[in-house]
Amino acid sequence: MIAAVLGDVSPDGLGFCQSHEHIYMRPCPAQTGEAIDDLEKSRAELELFRSCGGRAVVDAQPIGTGRDAGALAKLSRESGVHVVASTGFHKLSYYPADHWVFSAAEKELAGLFVRELVSGMYLDGDFGFPAEASGFRAGQIKTALDAEGLSPPYLKLFVAAAAAARETGSPIMTHIEKGSDPLKLAAFLRDQGVPPERLVFCHLDRAVRDLGVHKELCRMGVNLEYDTVGRPKYHDDERELEIVAEMLAAGHGERLLFGLDTTRARLQSYGGVPGLCHILKSFVPFMLKNGVGEADARRFFVENPARVFSRR
Repeated sequence: MIAAVLGDVSPDGLGFCQSHEHIYMRPCPAQTGEAIDDLEKSRAELELFRSCGGRAVVDAQPIGTGRDAGALAKLSRESGVHVVASTGFHKLSYYPADHWVFSAAEKELAGLFVRELVSGMYLDGDFGFPAEASGFRAGQIKTALDAEGLSPPYLKLFVAAAAAARETGSPIMTHIEKGSDPLKLAAFLRDQGVPPERLVFCHLDRAVRDLGVHKELCRMGVNLEYDTVGRPKYHDDERELEIVAEMLAAGHGERLLFGLDTTRARLQSYGGVPGLCHILKSFVPFMLKNGVGEADARRFFVENPARVFSRR
């Protein structure tokens, strides 16, 4: 089953899923100006997404950085869109210097992640160590690999994430920063007992230009989540399609997931572009018109997410 915020969803019932979004995020001291904190606007965005054919999103905001478990549950209930939420950690630059993520011990962090996955996410864990739990469970462990690699602070967090993944069977999603070494991280997590098939590495379509690295990760079994769609500051959708075509030609279609990695400035209901519907309204038709088959598109948005986000 897939652990969504309102309860378990069968893989057959997940539907069209965008695998890396941000739909609600309270203000966070280290992320000034990035809040997505208007419930009415976020609900309107999800309703637009559903009207276009969307049925599920993975919200990739982890505990400690403005995530709001109650808001995600309310938005899912009112919009009819399944929401898979995240425990885990983000880039350390996203936290104030006195945040508990730096001082908590490895076992303490692992226990926290497990509780959020098994019992329910914490409601007040952003700026003081978590104390009050909700009944809304996280469905994945979000992590982040920065250019500094597995330095002591990150090593502690990744070991804790791996322990939680082993105990719960939950997938690990990793933000891949430009200049980092995803191959080294994949090998490290495999050695920690996390099967590569339970890993989702994000942003490689803009963070790692060498597609040989993408292909090697897929050969290991790692899933790649591409989200440089509708983001001309990085490259246009034509280049995104070229990447997809090369990965399909190499036989890695079963390893590809897609999202928009939405921010406030990229949500239509907040006055941004291209909006959560961009993939359904523009990118999928563009792919189908230019050589990607319907069976592959279904894999990217229905079959692969249903497999990857199911607990083992």
